[in-house]
Amino acid sequence: MVLLSQSTKPISVNYHFTRKCNKTKTSFVASEADMQRGLRLLRDAGMRKINFAGGEPFLYPKKLAMLCRFCKEDLGLESVSIITNGTLVTEAWMRAHARWVDVLGVSCDSFDEETNVRIGRGSGENVAQLFRIRSWCRMLGVKFKLNTVVCTYNWCEDMAATVEQLDPFRWKVFQVLLVEGENDEDDETLDKRKRNVRKLLISDEQFRTFCDRHQHLACFVPESNSLMASSYLILDEYMCFLDKGSGRETQSRCILDVGVQAALDEVRWDQNVFRVRGGMYDWSKDSRDAVGCGAVNSKELEW
Repeated sequence: MVLLSQSTKPISVNYHFTRKCNKTKTSFVASEADMQRGLRLLRDAGMRKINFAGGEPFLYPKKLAMLCRFCKEDLGLESVSIITNGTLVTEAWMRAHARWVDVLGVSCDSFDEETNVRIGRGSGENVAQLFRIRSWCRMLGVKFKLNTVVCTYNWCEDMAATVEQLDPFRWKVFQVLLVEGENDEDDETLDKRKRNVRKLLISDEQFRTFCDRHQHLACFVPESNSLMASSYLILDEYMCFLDKGSGRETQSRCILDVGVQAALDEVRWDQNVFRVRGGMYDWSKDSRDAVGCGAVNSKELEW
């Protein structure tokens, strides 16, 4: 493993504070005090953007609101974002807490309900809820983002027309990624937080076909497996960094026990790929400096 230098800054962190999902099983959630202490350590180490994910973060709406407010008001972060499957987002929550949220991203792998059921995301209300969330974001000044994982069941789908209607400021399109030891086991042997992804895998050519069909959209931001591996800083529910690069998934020690830098030195984070894939973009709803979708001033890239 190549260790990171002592000057590494965890500029953008994806914090999976829960693995519980309304479509799967339950898992550990840290205490409010530990979460706040860990987030403060990350800010002091150079974090400028936090993304709350899961599991499904809206299963804990009060905790999620607390985390968003803490990161904006107490820590003064440039950007607070959330990734959700969208099913539990409500107008009431948005009206009460949107002031502390810069970006709300919704995961949607298909606009066809039968396809969503096959993938495991079917609810019967996916598309209607997407438009509701987009309306709330527009009303409250939150940037609306769309995330799609391209897999066996949706790589032939043409999603362009509906994406244009939704008008997200970014549409992140990922090639489904196999992580050894994380999502490659047989269903009956899986840990409660994991699922078998082998049956969903597609070839690079299939992913390119999907991308070619949608690349004319200004909001389109594709990410192949080569761009995804080791280019995200992922903090799990135990406040440990995860390394999802080549080989088996590995876990650092907890940042509360050893500090941020020591934990970072135990995982790989490819800063160059982070930049290449557009990891720095116009991520604050108050930003006035960006030019076009996903733009960033190169002088902001401080390492």
